[in-house]
Amino acid sequence: MIESYHSVLLYFGHVTTYLNGLIERMIHSIISSTGSYIPNQVIPNSAFLNRSFYDRDGRLLDRPNEEIIKKLYEITGIRERRYVDDELCTSDIAYNAAVDALGDTDRESLDYIIVAHNFGDVRSGGTRVDQVPTIASRVKHRLGINNPYCVAYDIPFGCPGWLQGMIMADYYIRSGDVQRVLVIGAETLSRLYDPHDVDSMIYADGAGATVVESADIDHGIISHVSRTDAVDHAYLLKMGPSYNPDKSCEELFIKMYGHDIYRYATKTVPLVIRQSLEKVGLSLEDVNKVIVHQANEKMDQAILKRLFSLYGVRTIPENIMPMMISWAGNSSVATLPTLLDMILKEKLDDHQLNSGDVAVFASVGAGMNVNAMVYRMP
Repeated sequence: MIESYHSVLLYFGHVTTYLNGLIERMIHSIISSTGSYIPNQVIPNSAFLNRSFYDRDGRLLDRPNEEIIKKLYEITGIRERRYVDDELCTSDIAYNAAVDALGDTDRESLDYIIVAHNFGDVRSGGTRVDQVPTIASRVKHRLGINNPYCVAYDIPFGCPGWLQGMIMADYYIRSGDVQRVLVIGAETLSRLYDPHDVDSMIYADGAGATVVESADIDHGIISHVSRTDAVDHAYLLKMGPSYNPDKSCEELFIKMYGHDIYRYATKTVPLVIRQSLEKVGLSLEDVNKVIVHQANEKMDQAILKRLFSLYGVRTIPENIMPMMISWAGNSSVATLPTLLDMILKEKLDDHQLNSGDVAVFASVGAGMNVNAMVYRMP
C-alpha cells in the first residue's frame, strides 16, 4: 500500500516536472511591434550659454558657461536633446508612441496597458504633477478601448521603469492567462529640471512603446533580474529646491548625486547583466547587442568595460552597444524603448537585430533600481 502511494506521488512528480518544462519551452513573450515619439524641438548645447548656474550651496559658478558646457559634453556625449512642444504632456506622447506601436493591431485585444513614467502630466510653464487618472488610463481612453478587462496602470520605477514593465508583462504572459500587453515608457523631463543646475542639460523628453505577445516558441524574453538598493542609495536621485537661492523653495526639481550614481551604476549594472545571462546558461560571447539606458555616454561605456572585465575580456567588439544620447539626450524611461524602435526599424546606423540574435537590456535609476533582461530575437 505504501509502495503504491509512493509510486503515485513519483508519477505525479514526473508529470508536474514535464508540464513545467513544457510551459517553460512553449510560452514565451515576444516583442511583436514597437513605436516611439521623438519630439520636434531640437535644443543644442548653445541654448544654455546664457544660463546662471549655481552649486549645491547656492553659490554662483565662477567658470564661463562655455567651459561648463564643454565639460558636460565630454562626460555625457550630449550635443543636443529633444523637448516636447508646449501643448503636449506625457500622456500625449505616450499615446503617440502607442499608436505607432499598435499599427493595425486590434486594440480591444490588449490585456494590459502598462505605462512607466515618474512625474505624470506636467503642463508647460509649471512643475505641478498631475497623475489622476493614471497616464495608462488616459492612454486607454485616447485609444478608445471599450474592453473593461484591458487593465491600465502606471509604474513609477525610475529610469528602469519601461524595462520593469516588460518584466511584469512577461510574468503575466507566462501565467498563461494573458496574450497581449502594451508597455510604454514616456517622460517630459524638460518640465521638471532646475534651470540653475548644470545637470539640467542632460534631461530630455520622449516616449517609446512595445507590444508584447504570447508565442509558442523558445525565443523572446528568456530571463530577467531586478534589484533595489534602498538602504544606502535610495536618495541618490530625488526632488529638491532650486540651487538658485533667490527662487522659491516650494518648487521641487530633479536632483542627483552624479558621482555617487556613476560609482553605483558601474559596479552594479554589470553584475545584474551577468546574473541575467547566467540564469539561462549564456555567456557574454553569446550576446549581439548590449542595450543600456541612455543616461550618460561615459557611464555607459564604463558599464560596458566593467561587464567585459567580469568575463576577463579586454577587447570590446565594435557596435555592440547602440547609442543615441548624443542627439536625443536622457529621456529616462523612454531611452530604451525608443532606442529599440530605432534599431528594429533600421534607423540607427550600423545596428541591426536579426533572427536568433541575443540582446541584453539594462537600466539603472532612482530607487536605486537596477534591472536587466535577456531577449532572443524570434
